[in-house]
Amino acid sequence: MIYGIGTDICDLRRLRATLDRRGERFAEKVLGPHELAVFRVRRARVEARGLSFLGTRFAAKEAFSKAIGLGMRMPMTWRACEIVNAASGKPEILLHGELAEWFAAKGLRAHVTVTDETEYAAAFVVVETI
Repeated sequence: MIYGIGTDICDLRRLRATLDRRGERFAEKVLGPHELAVFRVRRARVEARGLSFLGTRFAAKEAFSKAIGLGMRMPMTWRACEIVNAASGKPEILLHGELAEWFAAKGLRAHVTVTDETEYAAAFVVVETI
């Protein structure tokens, strides 16, 4: 049974402006440890790839927060929710700490998809009861 659905779109031009103003501190606020490592590698190779990665993760976390009905309030935090890739490349949601405990206690499972284009990144999340 579907518990919630969330979607979000991120304007990469606004994200770029935020990175220009705040530097990597913004990425460190939004990304978890696994994501931050990938972001740094991608950004070092090609700036636009790092920006797209950050945008898809930002959008996915916003979509997830909507799907679980909490928005960005406890136990939902930027860094407690990570979007990681399975070996196949499929994006998956990895939760930490209080958010992981809350999610498990409710008996939920999440599915996420992300996409990006030159100026936008988007994500769609479906959360279901197990």
